[in-house]
Amino acid sequence: MTAQKVAVLGTGKIGEALLSGMLRGGWPTSRLLVTTRRPERAEELRGRYGVEAVTNAEAAKAADTLILTPKPQDMAVLLDELAPHVPSDRLVISGAAGITTRFIEQKLPEGTPVVRVMANTPALVDEAMSVISPGAHATEAHLALTDEIFNGVGKTLRLPESQQDAATALSGSGPAYFFFLVEAMTDAGIQLGLPRDKAHELIVQAAIGAATMLRDSGEHPVTLRENVTSPGGTTINAIRELENHRVRAAFIDAIEAARDRSRELGA
Repeated sequence: MTAQKVAVLGTGKIGEALLSGMLRGGWPTSRLLVTTRRPERAEELRGRYGVEAVTNAEAAKAADTLILTPKPQDMAVLLDELAPHVPSDRLVISGAAGITTRFIEQKLPEGTPVVRVMANTPALVDEAMSVISPGAHATEAHLALTDEIFNGVGKTLRLPESQQDAATALSGSGPAYFFFLVEAMTDAGIQLGLPRDKAHELIVQAAIGAATMLRDSGEHPVTLRENVTSPGGTTINAIRELENHRVRAAFIDAIEAARDRSRELGA
């Protein structure tokens, strides 16, 4: 692992989370490079992590693995800049939503191995879910290295690239749905007379506890929900209101809309 030199290009929130996770996982700073669009951001990362900040062209020439984390709309420009400098044996990992491995392969030298990864913001606390899909020229060794890199900030899951847009809608955007729900529940707590900080603490701990039960119990979520739902009790009244307002259907529609937008970004 540490014999590899890895460059993170376009180091924003996800890129920085990945960088910090790699450092916590034992990668030496001497094996890591970063690139940024703004000089002040480069100085910030250099001061915070002790890594070397270089240009995109320098990263392409020096690193064994390139991790591309720009906004999707900036990917084509970045690839055009990299193409003259990337040898065909470089592993290129893309973290841009919607951008296909085929699009990247067409921009880079023939035979370049490309792996597509959709991570999410819990990478900031080492609880990411990173979905990994190989391109046409990526081998098992390339996928194993990608697993090793992204396991530093959470879990990894391999899926066919045809399922990446669905994974983006569920997992890449998923944390925002939970934050939205917590926001709504906090407002409800305030309306019921609780101080904001107390309502927030109650909800966050309920979320942590519920997530832990889902992960560790092996029970279906319906079973876990039914265990809380006593006949004629408070929970069934709440569930009835959620169903009356089509919350389940709204979530399905929202996730389908996210999937559709991921496809649009890829186009």
